[in-house]
Amino acid sequence: MDNIEVGEVFTIIDENETEQTVEVLAKVTVEGSSYVAVSFLEDLSEENEEGIDIFPLKIDDNRDLSAIESDEEFNKVSEAFDAIFDEAETDQD
Repeated sequence: MDNIEVGEVFTIIDENETEQTVEVLAKVTVEGSSYVAVSFLEDLSEENEEGIDIFPLKIDDNRDLSAIESDEEFNKVSEAFDAIFDEAETDQD
């Protein structure tokens, strides 16, 4: 996968071998590795008071997306994305 940009829409295959269309909501680098936060396009297009599910994925050396393996890495990346989304929410207020 080439350079991944915020707003890009593409299809991934989940653990059940089902194709899911996702949109990149944010991109961050943590400790030298790149990550994107994605959400299902279907969820983004629906009115949902409960919010949307956001999934962080790692961009590997081949520019492919993969799941984050360790809890420690997941927590660091989640905190980085939380800061981005909190800042964006504050800017909208």
